[in-house]
Amino acid sequence: MRGRLQALLIAVAGSGSLLFCWISAAAIALVTLRQGAASGGGLLFWAVLPAGALMFVLGDSGPFALLVGATSLAVVLRLTASMPLALLASVPVGLLTGAGVALFGGDLLAQMTAFFDQFLASLEQQMAAAEGAAAAGSAAVTLPRPTALQIAGMLGAANAMLSVLCLMLARWWQATLYNPGGFGGEVRALYYPPVVSTLLVLFAVGLASLGAEMRPWAAVCAVPLTAAGLALAHARVAERGSGAGLLVALYLGWLLVDTVKLLVVLLAVVDSWWGFRQRWAAAAGKTISRRDDESDHDGRD
Repeated sequence: MRGRLQALLIAVAGSGSLLFCWISAAAIALVTLRQGAASGGGLLFWAVLPAGALMFVLGDSGPFALLVGATSLAVVLRLTASMPLALLASVPVGLLTGAGVALFGGDLLAQMTAFFDQFLASLEQQMAAAEGAAAAGSAAVTLPRPTALQIAGMLGAANAMLSVLCLMLARWWQATLYNPGGFGGEVRALYYPPVVSTLLVLFAVGLASLGAEMRPWAAVCAVPLTAAGLALAHARVAERGSGAGLLVALYLGWLLVDTVKLLVVLLAVVDSWWGFRQRWAAAAGKTISRRDDESDHDGRD
């Protein structure tokens, strides 16, 4: 925010790195949010040059896709001033990323398929050795290998989620600089109406019903609902005045356990129809009203 040169240096410095491209993506998103799509697009133009070189030399399109994805979400947020709409844009970003990798990333998919095959073969040998020591003559363990189409869907879902995280980081930076405390309130209010959440679920179910190869693609539709479910958890913790320990446990469970991921999405869908925040506010208002009545009664006595 000090100047175009500083922003350009940060945007370009990390864009060609597999480890630090997220910093460049968040920086470009911050400039887009603060100064508009034209300024952000100018930075993106220079940042995609090293990312494009990395994609051309190594075949890894991850940094390029993340830069474009995060900037796209920032443009939506800048134009609409709506965080739900901006996060909803992660669905086409993820699907287009997966489609691009499936159509043009043959070398990358071949490398990743070979990596998974080698890793799972090694894991099978370890499991067979352990079972052989426990029970001789047991059947060999065979783990399913992901196909190229599945891997493309995984990469699309990963880019959608990372684009959302970069946008959140940029929004937090913006709030820290210009609106302290505003980011937390915006996140805790994140919510999708019943029509949107239902359409996302139906679209995800439709993709998953096409077969195992399309299930990673269905996960793309869960990205906005995941953000909404986690936002609801933040709202509940803030409403109750609880510590951060519950949120840390939730995030750890979300990272490590697939069931928790599904529960977070389900929580967002139920909230769309049930309206937990409104019910909590109404319950809090009734509690305050009862306390005021009791206080007035005690004063009259």
